[in-house]
Amino acid sequence: MERTPLKQFLSFPLLLTIAVLSLTSGIFAQGDNPRVDALPLEWIQNINYSDAGEDVITVNGFDDFNLGVDFAEPHVSQNPLNPLEYFGAYNINGAWRTGDGHNWTGFSPPFPGFTMRGDPVTAYDGAGRLFYENMYGSSIQGCKVIVSTNNGQNWTSPVTSIAGGDKNWMAADQTSGPYANYVYTTMTTTSFNGHNFARTTNNGTSWTNTFTAFNSPLPGAMVCVGPNGATDGGAVYFVTNSGSAFASVYGFYLSTDGGATFSLRSNQSFAGYVGSNVNGRNSVQNMRTRPYPFIAADNSNGTYRGRLYCVYASNDPPGNGNKPDIFCRYSTDMGTTWSSPVKINDDASTQNHNQWHPSIWCDTQTGRLFVKWMDTRDTPTSDSAYIYASYSDNGGVTWATNQRMSNQKMRINCTTCGGGGTPRYQGDYDAIVSVNNQALAMWTDFRAGSFGSYVGYFPDYAFLVSPSIVTVVSNGDSGFVTLDVPAVKLYSSSVTFSASVTPSPGGNLVIDYPQGNVLSTFPGTKVMRIRTTGTVTPGTYTINIQSEGPNGTPVHRRTVQLDVLIPVELTSFAGITENNDVILSWSTSTEVNNQGFEIQRKANSEYERIGFVEGNGTTTELQNYTFRDENVNAGSYYYRLKQMDFDGTFEYSGEIAVEVSQPADYFLSQNYPNPFNPSTKISYAIAEDIDVTLKVFDVLGNEVATLINENQPAGNYDITFDAANLSSGVYYYTLQAGEFTSTKKLMLMK
Repeated sequence: MERTPLKQFLSFPLLLTIAVLSLTSGIFAQGDNPRVDALPLEWIQNINYSDAGEDVITVNGFDDFNLGVDFAEPHVSQNPLNPLEYFGAYNINGAWRTGDGHNWTGFSPPFPGFTMRGDPVTAYDGAGRLFYENMYGSSIQGCKVIVSTNNGQNWTSPVTSIAGGDKNWMAADQTSGPYANYVYTTMTTTSFNGHNFARTTNNGTSWTNTFTAFNSPLPGAMVCVGPNGATDGGAVYFVTNSGSAFASVYGFYLSTDGGATFSLRSNQSFAGYVGSNVNGRNSVQNMRTRPYPFIAADNSNGTYRGRLYCVYASNDPPGNGNKPDIFCRYSTDMGTTWSSPVKINDDASTQNHNQWHPSIWCDTQTGRLFVKWMDTRDTPTSDSAYIYASYSDNGGVTWATNQRMSNQKMRINCTTCGGGGTPRYQGDYDAIVSVNNQALAMWTDFRAGSFGSYVGYFPDYAFLVSPSIVTVVSNGDSGFVTLDVPAVKLYSSSVTFSASVTPSPGGNLVIDYPQGNVLSTFPGTKVMRIRTTGTVTPGTYTINIQSEGPNGTPVHRRTVQLDVLIPVELTSFAGITENNDVILSWSTSTEVNNQGFEIQRKANSEYERIGFVEGNGTTTELQNYTFRDENVNAGSYYYRLKQMDFDGTFEYSGEIAVEVSQPADYFLSQNYPNPFNPSTKISYAIAEDIDVTLKVFDVLGNEVATLINENQPAGNYDITFDAANLSSGVYYYTLQAGEFTSTKKLMLMK
């Protein structure tokens, strides 16, 4: 993943902020005000931004994308015109973008001349314009917005979008309705007596505050866009958060004229405590939190079009110190009345576990409702959590089996992260977004004891490849890689595989898929073949393998090392004689798929097989081999090697000539071993073609075995005497060849 050095995230305006710390007033003079979520400046100074860590963390084939270290509270958006383009940002002004769904670039968007204070929120409109909003001011005055038409590569100059003192939110009309591409934003008022609402109708050039809901504000006013009957984008929903920190009142407002005017639909008291009261804040394991009213509306043309959703965390049973769950309610009359709560988390013992910190998105194309949250069900002591997620395809009535999104556990109370306060600031929200039922979430992860910036897909599939190294011969060979999807997390779409090779190899290297490159059932595998159809330059290459869903996401990548070798290379082949034995020796510098060597000998006009020596398969190390051709009659011989691969292909070596000389005299050697049990070897030589007998006698002179009784040509001979049927004792063996006679003693010991 490409990155701009994260030290740039500590921009000049932020340094100015630190310099004017003594000038701050209002809520920051009070320290950690429990009714306010903006960050005190002293907390900002304690964060060590970095991009240390692995780019992709894979556990059992599932990927989490580790972007580095920012300062929590991410928000992410997806370009509806290009589902591979995402843009997200973390506090204070650490942004990340991708154009391929996999490689993320980190940078700090430009707000020249302004002190940025964080709570970044993002939105794409229906034309693919990207809006990025961030609070500003040494003492927060409101928000600045910049706009990009190329996914964050270039930006307009910042303009003020809304006035306020705490916690903003943003939503864009992505429809083609009468208010297409309007963008809406909310924020707690500067005087902390309500929530402001503002909009832009000219692509972010200017913004107008159109409404203020006066109340006793808590952070968390939010906005979403839905249809008004057949009118796409005809309903703008504005929810405020007020009351007390432990008894929120959600005020649902509706605009049917593109955010120009609003009417109050209802006030609802859905949420109470989230965890425990610690210094006036809701706290889970010393992590501060809040029952934000996350809202979304169904903009699809499906069964539940127009349904308004509210998702929040609250203790069940209610009351201080109990455990929170994640709840969903829906309204079918534009926020006036609401359904009973539906608990989204499905663990068997919810009263013993914490579920909190939800995010929500309703898929514009399909109406699928996504929710993700933090969850301690996998930790008996509830001190650690995973990120969990689920979705509903029936309007929030029932929910799919919950899935762990993150692939490693994190300790909740991150004492090494930085932040501050008791309970500790570790972020108050994060985000999820989707197109065509494929979601991506951005969250803050504490697994490494820092404010880790993480991204992951949901639904998702695991992806493994094997082997990790493939070796092929440079001309006319094939290697195979197994592409394995061993498990899924509610993923039911297809997976398409593709690959490339770097650096580009010389010659003709072909990658294909004998069984096809699309996998539709899980678990399942496909085979990728790498073929050298022409001479490919020997060397080491990298095969870059990509798997992706129908949208191009989820996208996961793996690499395999490809070693292109020349075939079995014979560097030497020679033969020498030892008496009547021929000793062959040869060496190889490389071997590929080498089953072994068939040794062939030619005495007259035809080669015949006389032995086989196993090879070493595939190796780039020097290998030495020998073979002894025993008791060869005197004469001239030719030898060659037939090198054989495991797939049946073979190649011949060149031939070598060996001359076996006739013995100059008769000779009978002492048997070996001696003493022996039950067999021993007797060697002898004869100088001419002659009748030969070799017999064994006991100490009384009785013949007990005849080993040889035939005419033999001149040469050296070995014979094995097996005395298994004889008793222990001393025996004699006698060689007679013409006038030559020789006797030696042997001893059998059983």
